[in-house]
Amino acid sequence: MEYLPEFPLTITPLIAFGLMLFIGAIGGFLVHRWPWFPSITGFMLVGLAFGPSGLNVISDSTLQDARILVDIALALILYRLGLALDIKRILRDPTILFVSLAESAATWLLVFFAMHWAGLSILLSMLLAAIAISSSPSVLLHVANEVGAKGPITGSTKTLVAMNNIFSYLAFSALLPLLHYAGGADWQMMLIQPLYRVLGSLLLGCVMAVALYRVSILTSSAPQYRLALVIGTIMIGVGLAYELKLSLLFIPLVIGVVVRSLEKQRLVSKLDFGPPFELFFIVLFVSAGASMHLAEMVNQGWPLALFIVARVLAKLLVVTGFAAPLHRTPKTAFASSLLLVPMAGLAIGLVQTSEHLFPQYAAEVTTLIFGAVAVFETLGPPITAYAFRLAGEAGQSTPDADPAPDYERV
Repeated sequence: MEYLPEFPLTITPLIAFGLMLFIGAIGGFLVHRWPWFPSITGFMLVGLAFGPSGLNVISDSTLQDARILVDIALALILYRLGLALDIKRILRDPTILFVSLAESAATWLLVFFAMHWAGLSILLSMLLAAIAISSSPSVLLHVANEVGAKGPITGSTKTLVAMNNIFSYLAFSALLPLLHYAGGADWQMMLIQPLYRVLGSLLLGCVMAVALYRVSILTSSAPQYRLALVIGTIMIGVGLAYELKLSLLFIPLVIGVVVRSLEKQRLVSKLDFGPPFELFFIVLFVSAGASMHLAEMVNQGWPLALFIVARVLAKLLVVTGFAAPLHRTPKTAFASSLLLVPMAGLAIGLVQTSEHLFPQYAAEVTTLIFGAVAVFETLGPPITAYAFRLAGEAGQSTPDADPAPDYERV
């Protein structure tokens, strides 16, 4: 009887999207019973419970089919983070740029030596170290909104996180020729492919940012359409990244940075995404929780522990050590360093790129980075909430207030 459905039913991307929203909302509601627990933790726990390590309702194949939904969510988050990088202000006062460079370099070096000491090859250790530089914008933005964090520490740390992700992407791209060479690729693949990904993504992001800014000016008398313009631009960027084989992680970040730099008055960057933006966070973190494979994390053991410790130490020591140049107290500098600890979206995206380009490293890179992401995204939200309270900036704004960054020095 062809008119009857076949069982078991297939969980399509549309069903997966609805399911992740539904169970994520329940998880977020349940953790609200403990005010000190951010809702992200609830999203991840229900994702873990319904994922392959739990009930397997959201299977690995379902996660793969629904990947486009996660990519759109991550792209919107990276766009918002890009708004934290005001290039004109950084050029006037480059201190925070130097601090970010020092912290990124220290993270790369410490993780590289830790991984090589654990017995991994030099190239694999370099690759893992490049990914380790990145920090999670989604945890920072979501928890900041949830606890009402606003102020100079919150604003400047958004800048540090944005630069972390840029430096991580650039470090990863710089390694591509060596990795292609080790894999026996020809010189065109070694040189042209990395340049094409970086420069092509940069060019496309700049063009789309200029288009978004110009159209927003032309339609400034109808602000009700601005949200549609921004989301439409980001989704076009994600689609073009797929079609042109560019970086869907770098393009939205570039769009945010360029839009912020072009603005003389905050026309686009002051856009309030409002409560609907919560939907993207729920999808992203339920998916992250479902992607965790506890058995693989346990099997990695020693290298995974070394990766986590080395990365955390580098970020804490360097940012706290630069308290004086940043005009911060040791306490607020330490709070800022804690905000860099979570790691998620960009790291996952770079893992997927590694799997595609360098399958010989796929198993070790995937297991180590996903294991680290599971730890950082589970512990990261409570740590982030604590850091905002430590900095004295929790409760300074209302949830879903203006998402644009505060960039002031203490």
